[in-house]
Amino acid sequence: MSLLVITGPTASGKTARAVDVARELSGEIISADSRQLYRGMDLGTGKDLEEYGDVPYHLIDICPAGYRYNLYEYLRDERKAREEIINRGHLPILCGGTGLYVESVVNGLALPEVPANEELRQSLSHHTLEELTAILASMKQLHNTTDVDSCKRAIRAIEIAEYYRVHPEEAAASVPHPIRDAVIVGVEIDREARRCRISNRLKARLKAGMIQEVESLIASGVSPDNLIYYGLEYKFITLHVTGEISRVEMERQLEIAIHQFAKRQMTWFRGMERRGHTIYWLPYDMPRQEFIETVKSLLPSP
Repeated sequence: MSLLVITGPTASGKTARAVDVARELSGEIISADSRQLYRGMDLGTGKDLEEYGDVPYHLIDICPAGYRYNLYEYLRDERKAREEIINRGHLPILCGGTGLYVESVVNGLALPEVPANEELRQSLSHHTLEELTAILASMKQLHNTTDVDSCKRAIRAIEIAEYYRVHPEEAAASVPHPIRDAVIVGVEIDREARRCRISNRLKARLKAGMIQEVESLIASGVSPDNLIYYGLEYKFITLHVTGEISRVEMERQLEIAIHQFAKRQMTWFRGMERRGHTIYWLPYDMPRQEFIETVKSLLPSP
């Protein structure tokens, strides 16, 4: 087979499960986490690199903090990593909770590199985000909000859509080729257990120095606006560090935001199922060896 996916909401323990399976099946892990890509953003993204031990991992710590990595880059880098793992005779295991990344990989989404169109960018530079969103919506169906979460990204999305209009042959080349033999395993955790784990993990990370991590990133030259862009821990801790909210308010708002984020993740995964993907949900507290054996039973015979 060409891909095993282990996914689930934040705090479900999916990384540890992926590591257990990788050791058993001679696998290598490809991260599907949109924030673990960045160097220096460790506690806030929950990298927990010590969990991997001797298991090789990919697409973690590949970009400087402050950079805005995009889906095109992720699909390019994921495909390269997966091909190299397969060529080594190992099993690629995609692990993470960024639903857009997981579904795009499994769908075999292809995004050709689109060059900058400076004339178009200049003509759009004075539009509001609302106006840019309307322009993009007139050119393509909007499947997610990541294309329009800032004027810069909206302009880039319009630039890509316009390129495809002018170069239909490139649009034809971008037709997805789904990974037919991908097996998707979800780590299922009930709402109360998830809430408890999220709250306990947040306290532990704050105690371990998550505020100091953000202060260090800002001191190294990463702008507060870029950290706020990454959301969740980096958004609320940056607002606290820059004096906009108190420590108490930061912790309160952040905990609420993480719980809401976990709910959005589950909404995405349920949407994947409605869109035709089979996700085999296994309990988060299933005994280790039973989890491994169950995953093995789901894989196609060699």
